[in-house]
Amino acid sequence: MAECSEPDCANVAAVRLYIPWDADRDVCPAHARALVQQDGVVAEPLDGAEEHWS
Repeated sequence: MAECSEPDCANVAAVRLYIPWDADRDVCPAHARALVQQDGVVAEPLDGAEEHWS
């Protein structure tokens, strides 16, 4: 599994975010929870990453 794409985060990426105004990102659940609250951002769980959803 890849690491979260957010700076200074070493957590495992478990979510792909589709961001209309920026490139798609694979992030950890903690960053996904914060970023998906912005209008237009869509979150999709990554296959095989279910164990990292805590």
